[in-house]
Amino acid sequence: MDVYDTDVALHDGVADPALGPDAWDDIPENLRPHRKNPMWPYVVAGFMFLVGIAVTLVLLFPFDVPYYSFSPGPVNDVSDYVDTGEVLVEGQGELFFLTVSLKEVNVIEYLGALIDNQVDLSPRENIRPVGVSQEDLRAQNLALMQESQDSAKFVALTQLGYEVTLIGSGAQVQGIIEGSAAEGVLLEGDLITAVDGNEVAFVDEAVANIGGRRPGDEVSLTVRRVMGEENEVEILDISIVLGPFRATDEDGNEINDPDRGMVGVLLTSGPTETVFPVDIVIDSQNIGGPSAGLMFTLEIMNQLTEEDLTKGRSIAGTGTIDRQGVVGAIGGVKQKVFGAIDAGAEFVLVPASNYPDAVEAAGDDITVVEIATIDDALNFLKTLQLES
Repeated sequence: MDVYDTDVALHDGVADPALGPDAWDDIPENLRPHRKNPMWPYVVAGFMFLVGIAVTLVLLFPFDVPYYSFSPGPVNDVSDYVDTGEVLVEGQGELFFLTVSLKEVNVIEYLGALIDNQVDLSPRENIRPVGVSQEDLRAQNLALMQESQDSAKFVALTQLGYEVTLIGSGAQVQGIIEGSAAEGVLLEGDLITAVDGNEVAFVDEAVANIGGRRPGDEVSLTVRRVMGEENEVEILDISIVLGPFRATDEDGNEINDPDRGMVGVLLTSGPTETVFPVDIVIDSQNIGGPSAGLMFTLEIMNQLTEEDLTKGRSIAGTGTIDRQGVVGAIGGVKQKVFGAIDAGAEFVLVPASNYPDAVEAAGDDITVVEIATIDDALNFLKTLQLES
């Protein structure tokens, strides 16, 4: 019987090359050591199997997580959205407004956002509070966009010296002081349209007509009141006997003036209609939110000014704007800066309160300009030099 010294003929289950290529075949099968199969193919296959199951489960059952993600959105040339009907000079530069892509995330998107420097997460209640549907949020953002458009038209035209007419609807009751003459007589939401027969369009007119009276004096108010689920409108003539003035200062101290009459309501101007002397159309193309207000304002002025405000430069920006020309804070400034960089803009205009975060995101890739008012933006544009 032949005997083989397997310790000599084999090294780790492999025939010793010194014994020739057929040495393994010469060893009887019952004396051959067991060959170990490598484990890594099984590990890889198992991992891929688990990944496949996870992806399938996410697709079938998205595993909703209570977060929204902020990621860079489209960068838009403002001139494509604003039409003044008249462009006095064809500029060579560009003005861009910046957007953020906002969406509710599933678990895979959530995990992806954690490792993506350009994406931030925010708890759902910060974006869409309990009781507010996605449709409600959308409607709110579209309303804010419309308001920003009206403010941009107002600021741009008044900056250029046009006269803009405001048509007021009256003074609206915002609140009623407990124990005052108005309690139980007026309601929150009532719109005062006349005082003693004198029409009032804005809150200051109502205050002027009511002021200067003493306790015990009677005032007649014409009130527009919306009633019931059908929103039926009633016009009421209401007489109120004024009580003594009393209020609370900022420190919580009570102020009493027994010689000064008071109705006992907190008033604000009701809805207003603005008549613009130039027919300006801003088509937001279903984009919501108020943060394009600053750039709409600059584009309107650029089209109606006999010079190129951009000096041929590429300028992106973001920020709300009110009728006093104040530029307000926005959300997602980091993502908007990334968008401006990707679009190749030279400068990005951001609200003052967003400036530190914008600078951090920008690094050395783009120049960030801090803007608190429309005057800041215009002063910056004046510093630009034409590109040679």
